Amino acid sequence: MFRKLITTNDNPATPILRLVLGVVFFAHGAQKLLGWFGGPGFSGTMGMFTGYLHIPAPLAFLAIAAEFFGGLGLILGFLTRIAAFGIAVNMLVAIATVHHSYGFFMNWTGTQKGEGFEYHLLVLAITAYLIIRGAGAFSVDRAIAAESPVAQARLARA
Repeated sequence: MFRKLITTNDNPATPILRLVLGVVFFAHGAQKLLGWFGGPGFSGTMGMFTGYLHIPAPLAFLAIAAEFFGGLGLILGFLTRIAAFGIAVNMLVAIATVHHSYGFFMNWTGTQKGEGFEYHLLVLAITAYLIIRGAGAFSVDRAIAAESPVAQARLARA
């Protein structure tokens, strides 16, 4: 089972998607968890999620963890499929609870009361790709998979 989670190819394009998405979500997660980059920090985020958005505290905590640790996992290419899945669930919940009511488009001109869900759809497409294909080249997953006995046996037969 673990082997299926980390198996990936050596595609050099996949890390571009993985790294960019990882940096974006690590930054957002750091805002929510640590208060970095002008964010509200853990208590402020928990207050907003549990108060204003009525999300149960355990689920709010999982959302914060998925962004911070999922972003970090994507940057490193470690447990990429799990990290991408966590971020995908965050985006689905964000669309369902908040962003669907503002329509499709982002608030580029400042004329809407909130942000639409087009950004979230782009993230869902990237996470779907990473869940299907894995971390790609230059990843911890690839390094671990290459060191496994099964991978060693395949390389010896080739």
